[in-house]
Amino acid sequence: MTDSKCSCVTKEASEEQMLYAALLEKGMYAGIGLLFITFAIYVFGIVSPAVPLSEIAKYWSMDSHTYLEAINQNALHLPHPPTGWAWATLLHKSDFMNFLGIALLAGITIFCYAAIIPTLLKKGDKAYAIMCIAEVLILALAASGLLAVGGH
Repeated sequence: MTDSKCSCVTKEASEEQMLYAALLEKGMYAGIGLLFITFAIYVFGIVSPAVPLSEIAKYWSMDSHTYLEAINQNALHLPHPPTGWAWATLLHKSDFMNFLGIALLAGITIFCYAAIIPTLLKKGDKAYAIMCIAEVLILALAASGLLAVGGH
């Protein structure tokens, strides 16, 4: 006969789970808030865009490559269309500012994992700490664009 209660299952979140969740929540709200702010900056014309709001509809049917070539030719005049992290050099244009919120939302997981590593090490949970360190390094390397193999 087996006991229906298992001592290995807990209903309470661990310290590192709570820290991860708290940082994820703050990062999510910050990212969404930043998206709203940068969208308002674009819509209300507070900062000039690469593509004026009145012209944006003509670009809707384009795939991303064609769109980037068109805005580069019509507005940006860069040596090549902005791909990868090139958006960071265009933050003075209101339609590129929204990438800040997107980057925050996409990258918050890296900060969450990095933040729980000290807690895991303090608890002596080396296996999970090593996995978190590996996760941070892999995600940071992927986000860096150093391993870009084509397509985007």
